[in-house]
Amino acid sequence: MALIKRKWTVKEVNNWTKEDAIACILSSIAYIALMVGTAMSLLALWQGYVILIGGVVLALLMYLVIDPKLKATSREYEKKQQQYLDDLEKTIKWEE
Repeated sequence: MALIKRKWTVKEVNNWTKEDAIACILSSIAYIALMVGTAMSLLALWQGYVILIGGVVLALLMYLVIDPKLKATSREYEKKQQQYLDDLEKTIKWEE
């Protein structure tokens, strides 16, 4: 079993999983690192550049963890939206 699940079904997406917890932790650390790193970089401290690069890496890791789940949700939403638009068009044209 992989550490991070890459394939999601619609029913699985709605449940809280370890991927959500990992993304939550990574996002908190990444955003703090980005803020602190930016501030320290503006003061031209070398530690700021290191922290800033670390924040960018953590943000990318967060994206890699949560993106498959978000894409599954998005695909389902797009299907529902298209069905709604088709039904609306039929109703407007009095086809029902």
